[in-house]
Amino acid sequence: MKLATIQTPHGPRVALAVADGYIDLHATDPGLPTCIKALLAASPTVRKAAAETATSKSAVKYAANAVKLLPPVPNPSKILCVGLNYRDHAIEGGKAIPTEPVLFAKFPNTLIAHGDPIKLPKVAEKVDYEAELVIVIGKTGKHIPNTDAAFEYVGGYTVGHDVSARDWQFRGEEKQWTIGKTFDTFAPTGPVLVTPDELTNPHKLQVQLRLNGTTLQNSNTKEFIFGVPHILWFLSQVVTLEPGDLIFTGTPPGVGIARKPPVLLKPGDVAEVEIEGIGTLKNPVVAES
Repeated sequence: MKLATIQTPHGPRVALAVADGYIDLHATDPGLPTCIKALLAASPTVRKAAAETATSKSAVKYAANAVKLLPPVPNPSKILCVGLNYRDHAIEGGKAIPTEPVLFAKFPNTLIAHGDPIKLPKVAEKVDYEAELVIVIGKTGKHIPNTDAAFEYVGGYTVGHDVSARDWQFRGEEKQWTIGKTFDTFAPTGPVLVTPDELTNPHKLQVQLRLNGTTLQNSNTKEFIFGVPHILWFLSQVVTLEPGDLIFTGTPPGVGIARKPPVLLKPGDVAEVEIEGIGTLKNPVVAES
């Protein structure tokens, strides 16, 4: 399935994305959840019923151009991020190849949806782009095994953009990554979440970022240093992963700060992140008012 969260007259609702719009699952079948976190955590029977709304004659459907998209998971309890997870990206930044996942976090204030503006902070001068595959957790897990069994905890995948204020991320000797990653609007996600039954191999997906139509990042998740099971195993040793948690998996080479001369985000830009099998996340860039 391809799932989205849409704004309706009844509030945010999980919806099934179909060719000609979005089906409000709960409005179509009151036995289905209203939110995507509950749907991800539901039984296979409930998820099967959600998929079947695509052929329901009584489906409550909104045209694609008539709805406001929200982030696929608008209220995650955690947004966890892996840095330097593509070998070539570590090299372009002059970093050693990590021997274990490099972690940081974002907060809910960073989340925006497809189409929403990325706001360049007044206090930052070097704001960069980073295209990323995002894992969405579907089942509560602690000490998840570093095997294919880890995929049982995946609820789906979405497109993410890890916007980064480099002058804050790398300021001083301490190099505090999190502070440079958590400005408002710095985590666009969407437009949809694709469930694992439809996206079966997250380790072979083309990942691209285009800025004003020019391709600046173009790689494949087969270049991951740490794959999905390793990431879930590593994180779940420390924190209990819960349905709806977002895990940004790292960005490929081609980031703006590493270019000569650097290419940084500016007002009027349009950033697009496209991931094979999921879709394209598009956001304009504006100055903070």
